[in-house]
Amino acid sequence: MPDDAHDLGPRDLMRAQATAALGTLMAGAPYVSLVLVAFDADGAPLLLLSRLAQHTRNLLADANVSLLFDGTGGLEDPLTGPRLTVLGKIAACPDPAALARYIERHPSAEVYAGFSDFRLYKVTIARAHSVAGFGQIRWIEAGALLG
Repeated sequence: MPDDAHDLGPRDLMRAQATAALGTLMAGAPYVSLVLVAFDADGAPLLLLSRLAQHTRNLLADANVSLLFDGTGGLEDPLTGPRLTVLGKIAACPDPAALARYIERHPSAEVYAGFSDFRLYKVTIARAHSVAGFGQIRWIEAGALLG
């Protein structure tokens, strides 16, 4: 995360993060895990996931997901810092250019990207919830976030 990530707007905050917390549904209950994230040319989050992982089994049963992008690192009081929760649907992304973007962001992923249990997924954002600190809270529609 850049040193000035605490001052970034929601879109830039999201794109500055290399990881996110992925929320999926497991038999109706929330399940959260840490994932590496990259971004497609249109700004949509990309995830390279193994179908052996619990979160992948969950999203194959219910495509509704959330991603929490945390820009609070290094703050004495994390609740004063920026974070963005993205809501949307996830689907497999067979685009080789998107996979190349992912591997460019996470070179270590090249080792397992070709394994048969791994697949690239793209999140189509519906909207996002931005918290830039106390009292700085707003919902953002996908077009405004990605535009």
